Amino acid sequence: MRILVFSKKHFFGLTLLILLAGSFFLRPAGMVDIIRQASVVLSGRIIPIYSVETPEKKVAISFDATWGADQTPKLLEILAKNQVRASFFLCGLWLEKYPEMVKAIARAGHEIGNHTYTHPHLNKMAKEEIARELLKTHRLIQELTGQTATLFRPPFGEYNNKVIETAAGCGYTTIIWDIDSLDWQDLSAAAMLERVQKQLRPGAIILFHNAGKHTPEAVAALLPILKSKGYSVVPISQLLLKGETYTDHTGRQRLKMRTRASPPAGDGSIRGRAYDFYHLLVSGRGYR
Repeated sequence: MRILVFSKKHFFGLTLLILLAGSFFLRPAGMVDIIRQASVVLSGRIIPIYSVETPEKKVAISFDATWGADQTPKLLEILAKNQVRASFFLCGLWLEKYPEMVKAIARAGHEIGNHTYTHPHLNKMAKEEIARELLKTHRLIQELTGQTATLFRPPFGEYNNKVIETAAGCGYTTIIWDIDSLDWQDLSAAAMLERVQKQLRPGAIILFHNAGKHTPEAVAALLPILKSKGYSVVPISQLLLKGETYTDHTGRQRLKMRTRASPPAGDGSIRGRAYDFYHLLVSGRGYR
């Protein structure tokens, strides 16, 4: 008789194959998403937050500020008129050039996030350089507003594990977006409204820029529409889930479903990743 001996690595690899096979027959339409989720979990690739899974009809509006400030007073006026608080991701050079505008944003009750100091391509930089970019801007935000920033948006939406891990080491959660208004392409307000409404869903994070040519007009029209559809607009930190969470392969933040027998989240081991994927499947929350 031949006895087969499986290592833990082989055992959990086989478990994943069985789960994948079973899911194919139970939910064939979701097979592509399952494979993508499995790829993320097993590769160890870190996905930042693009949106949030929530039953509540709430979204977040964010503005990136890297150049120019002419449109910012108008944006603040529109937000105040609609009693909306947004999230502003500010670049360090912008903070230094427009200190009074930064203070006005903070006085209006808006959330301020870190957008690096010089707006570089972080993927090409060493960890030490990335940390310097973040920490210099962090100090500027504190000095000008008194706020301790906890949210970070990488320039150009570019990231890798090094960028996200370095940001986490500096006390930051990395935030991207799932709805891009494309205001930086000088789209008309009507075109931006159409884009946003087509992709709108609970937990969405919408990207605008403070210097977009038609951004104030688009935001002024969008806020009443959101209200008429039953949506509330909150700062990103209030949109994020509390407790033990994960982001799926699309970047959607979800609550983690775990059992007592499962290992600590994010331990990086084959066993931990197998359990993570297993719970994504059995909870029905890892894909749609």
